[in-house]
Amino acid sequence: MTDAITVEKEDRIAWVYIDRPKAMNSIEPDTMKEMHGVFQALGEDDDVAVIVLAGAGKHFGAGYDLKFDWTGHYGNTVLGWRKMLQECVDFEFLPWDCQKPVIAMVRGYCLAGSCELAMMSCITIASEDAKFGEPEIRFSTSPPAIVMPWIVGLKKARELLYTGDLIDAAEAHRIGMVNKVVPEADLEAETRKLAKRIAAISPEGLLTTKSSINQTAEIAGFRTSIAYGINQGAMLDASETQALKEFSRIREAEGLTAAIRWRESQFE
Repeated sequence: MTDAITVEKEDRIAWVYIDRPKAMNSIEPDTMKEMHGVFQALGEDDDVAVIVLAGAGKHFGAGYDLKFDWTGHYGNTVLGWRKMLQECVDFEFLPWDCQKPVIAMVRGYCLAGSCELAMMSCITIASEDAKFGEPEIRFSTSPPAIVMPWIVGLKKARELLYTGDLIDAAEAHRIGMVNKVVPEADLEAETRKLAKRIAAISPEGLLTTKSSINQTAEIAGFRTSIAYGINQGAMLDASETQALKEFSRIREAEGLTAAIRWRESQFE
């Protein structure tokens, strides 16, 4: 384990932090395994009514860690990529599957897998400086969980997923990705205030209401559509597009930062 997850408890609220600030709270397999254990324990903890999910430091998260050797870990085959995507989706479903309400508290960057994690949470509160987006398509890959259409609708999801563009907190609120936007200085206080209000509801009421809402989406095909996306994404990730070949060449020769700068410069 990496000790990448920090948990604090107060007033029947559990504050769960992805604690990798030097890596912008990016996600890798050990972090995913650790989070599974944390959510299982909190789900069974009768002293916890609400979970707040956040990132330590300045950012909620930059998505999956591009410095991690995903190919070496899972293998560069369709089956290897499918296994990776399935494990990522299982991780992203943790806030959804937890029987207790989960509030995502977002500041700074909330990108890619981290953005999906926030969307899978029951409620999202963001600071005014937050930035949201799914830039994966620029690097010849796709989100493990195509959850965005279910949150913001087909038209806006197509725009954001086709371009990889980022949006600010105000736009995320306008399209329904975020419940509330507050000044950075007020983010923790506003999140705590909402969490306390929810924690005052009976556990039975929260459990049945959350499960009913989730079941409505799942009857409509939510989980099935994401499962389909895993198979499609595995074939894309195993493909060597021209953009991916050049990105990999620059990364090998000049480093990850230079490769990202090269790719992002084409969208300025």
